[in-house]
Amino acid sequence: DVDNYQGNAVVNYTDAETPYTRVIEHKHFEFGKGNKNKTVITHEYPKNWSRGDEPYYPIDNKRNRSLYKEYTELAAKNDDNVVFGGRLGQYRYYNMDQTIMSSLRLVKSEFGE
Repeated sequence: DVDNYQGNAVVNYTDAETPYTRVIEHKHFEFGKGNKNKTVITHEYPKNWSRGDEPYYPIDNKRNRSLYKEYTELAAKNDDNVVFGGRLGQYRYYNMDQTIMSSLRLVKSEFGE
């Protein structure tokens, strides 16, 4: 029962003491929308990680791998201008430095030096 919980659509929490990784306040995705004096928030919680687990994003399972394969095949058949990049586009986990390096390599391969 508040008009504005955090002032932004998404706030990420990276400290070890906060049990969730992100708070989403949905009304901020569409400026000026939503009920006055009311808001909806979502807390995102991480999976407990243990040594040997692969850090991933998106969720790597049979259904999602199949969908990814369908999308890449469809794009290859229908549009030469579609380029997949980043975590979701290449369907693999990247740390931020790896994301930047992957993007630079992709641009170089698509457009040359």
